[in-house]
Amino acid sequence: MNFKKKLQIIFLLLVTLFPSIVLAYSTHIIPGGSNVGINIQSKYVTIVGFYKVSDTYIGEEAGFKIGDQIEKIENEGVESINSMIDLVDKYKDQSEIEVSFFRNGKSMKTNLSLKLDENGVYKTGIYVKDQINGIGTLTYIDPETNIYGALGHEIADKSTLQKVEIKDGKIFKSEITGIKPSRNGEPGEKQAKLYVDDVYGTIKANRESGIFGIYMGSFSTKDAIEVAEPDDVRIGKAVIRTVIEGSDIQEYEIEILEVNKSSPTKNILFQITSPELLEKTGGVVAGMSGSPIIQNNKIIGAVTHVIVNDSEKGYGIFIQTMLEEGEK
Repeated sequence: MNFKKKLQIIFLLLVTLFPSIVLAYSTHIIPGGSNVGINIQSKYVTIVGFYKVSDTYIGEEAGFKIGDQIEKIENEGVESINSMIDLVDKYKDQSEIEVSFFRNGKSMKTNLSLKLDENGVYKTGIYVKDQINGIGTLTYIDPETNIYGALGHEIADKSTLQKVEIKDGKIFKSEITGIKPSRNGEPGEKQAKLYVDDVYGTIKANRESGIFGIYMGSFSTKDAIEVAEPDDVRIGKAVIRTVIEGSDIQEYEIEILEVNKSSPTKNILFQITSPELLEKTGGVVAGMSGSPIIQNNKIIGAVTHVIVNDSEKGYGIFIQTMLEEGEK
């Protein structure tokens, strides 16, 4: 066998052993912009406060802190507030109950005394919650997988500032009924009417770059546009798609000021330049998170944060980051 023939065989082997990389997400996706209601059922029941029972803070005396996530009572799983109530009732004749919980990811246990109030009801002395409701903006739908992404950032509990672990959730129809405008030092917010029975999709993941799930609403593949890579993003003009009244998606002009490839989420610094949007919102407002950013007919990212002391400016995340997280 001659040398040239040997080289050809080696080359063919290399092609076989090292195939080209295939992206998990589509190269063309449908940009969002619609406002969605959000409901998340937490994986654990979370302590958000304490109250007195017979002049004693029994929850704090047991060693609990705000943000603790209750896992079990007397070694039986706590799946919701209702199941917690049932277990407290089941073991109410004991002087105290054993509670297993998580604190900053560490498993812990304590004994909690149960006390009767003046109405003869057993009390725990702790305020808890097992779900979170809110609004945000749909960023994209992948027409090949029906996976959607929204928000551009993770959902954290306001009372604990901890990332919410999801058991289940849904996104659903909402309509914007008003805007509390942003001012420097005081971010505004969208106000909305929620239609919880008009479900658009599931929520299966809450990650640093947004929430993700399966979209169950209708869409047209004709609306798909090209996905931009970070190197495609340029300083200069772009638009965001969002809703500021009712359910109509509109495009508003922005100016991209900086592009940062080293940050995990704050990749695009932008300023709103649309006079109409500035007049109605004063800048970036809560509920605008997830609004897709489009430049040169490519989807490049999503709005994530307002700059509190300069509300006309905000940050966006690269769309590629959201897509990579969404397909995990």
